[in-house]
Parts: sequence; structure tokens; C-alpha cells
Amino acid sequence: MGTDLLQLLNQGEKIYGTCIVSTSPIWSKGVKDLDLDFVFIDTEHLPIDRNELTQLCQVYDALGLVPIVRISSPDPFLACMARDAGALGVLAPYIEEVDQVRQLVGATKYRPLKGKALSRVLESREVLSPELSTYFRKYNAGSICLINIESITAVENLDDMLAVEGLDGVIIGPHDLSINMGLPEQYEHPNFKKTVEKIISMVKNCNKAVGIHFPSGTERQIEWAGKGANIILHSSDLFLFREKLREDLYKIKKGIGDTVGPDKDSNLAI
Repeated sequence: MGTDLLQLLNQGEKIYGTCIVSTSPIWSKGVKDLDLDFVFIDTEHLPIDRNELTQLCQVYDALGLVPIVRISSPDPFLACMARDAGALGVLAPYIEEVDQVRQLVGATKYRPLKGKALSRVLESREVLSPELSTYFRKYNAGSICLINIESITAVENLDDMLAVEGLDGVIIGPHDLSINMGLPEQYEHPNFKKTVEKIISMVKNCNKAVGIHFPSGTERQIEWAGKGANIILHSSDLFLFREKLREDLYKIKKGIGDTVGPDKDSNLAI
């Protein structure tokens, strides 16, 4: 299953997913028939422990939905832990340096090799034997390596990071990127849009996958897909539940004649 998703990404095809916040096993029933390709599980901002992560990965994998896990920091050992839990894709947050990308590739494409032996391979100081190459390719079949681009420094270093063999794609973090640019949540600002377009163009020119995660609004997903984004990571169960419940309660109260409170914007970006 992960192999199929990786092949789609390598072919530039679009894949569709959403962020799952709930750790309830019952929640999976509401997701399995929605024509999704993957679920995004975030351990950077959500209090999900190792046991819960393993259960979530196993449940969604069994349902035919590829679990893509964002680890809490760009740590190759956390990447290995996520893969051990059953994650078929690993996303590392706030990547800015080439060496960070190499280490993530090591954890996702050369697992379980570690230490100095792995460093020699990643730095092209040692060539793997055909036997080991075959072993790692089979052992890590379908493993997807992704990085978050969330700062101007990352954009400045993006060409070099994209040159690292084994990196499969990039997911733009719009919230942190806007903050780093001094444009907090100003997603319609011309400079923000120009930066996102630049990232998408750079990634597509390297024949890698790219996406952006917005909590709300289908228009932005359509807009960026039109610019070349092919990882369509839309919203989250928490945000969509909250928005739908607020909409329904508003209609019910208005229909009954009860006092209707002012409509409030919500920010549940993850």
C-alpha cells in the first residue's frame, strides 16, 4: 500500500488526505469510506504517545489508508520510531539544513542502519554492496520521506535540500511560514503567495511531490493544486467537526427563535 502511494507521488499524481486528531478507534469507521489515500497523524503538536501512535498506524493501515506521521522534531531516531509503529510516511518539521534531510533519508530509506556506517553511506564515502542495497530496498519498500518547509531559511536552502537522493517530497507549513515572514496568518498577502508559488515551482522542477496543509477552505487547496501541488492535505477531523457543529447549532437556534451569537473565526491550525 505504501509502495502504491509512493509510486503515485513519483509519477506526479495527486493524493488526498486529512489530519486525524482523534485517537478513538471508532473514529476510523467514519474515515474509511471517504476516498482518502492517507491520514496525517501529528505528534509534533498533539499529545499522542508511542502506544497510541502504534494503534492508530495499525488501524488505518489495515483500512487501506497510508499513515503519514509528523514526528515531534527532526530527529532520525524519532523517524525510526514512527516507522516501527507502522507509519509508512514520515514528515519532519521545520527542516532548514541539508544534513537534516540526509539524516531523515537515512532513517526512512536505510533503516535499520545507524551510526558511523550510515553516515559514510549518506555522505557518499562508502558504496553499499549489492546485497545490502537489495536488503534496504526491500526492507523499506514504500517508505515515504517528507519534510516541512516553514521558514525563509528553508526556502533559501531548498535547492540543496531537494538534491538529496531519497527525499520524496515537501509539505509547506503555511502558519509557521507566515509567522517567519512577518505576515502572521496573512495567507492572501502577495508576498506569502509568491513564496508558496516559488516553493511549489522549485519542488516540481526536481520531480518531487509537494503539498500545503490548510485547516479550512477548499478554495486554497484548489488554488495551490492548480499551481502544481499534488499532496492534497486538507483540514482535520477536529476543525471540520467544530465548523459543522457550529453551522448546525446556528441554524437550529435561528430556526427555533433563540438568541444567535456572533459568528466567530476559529483557528485550529496544526
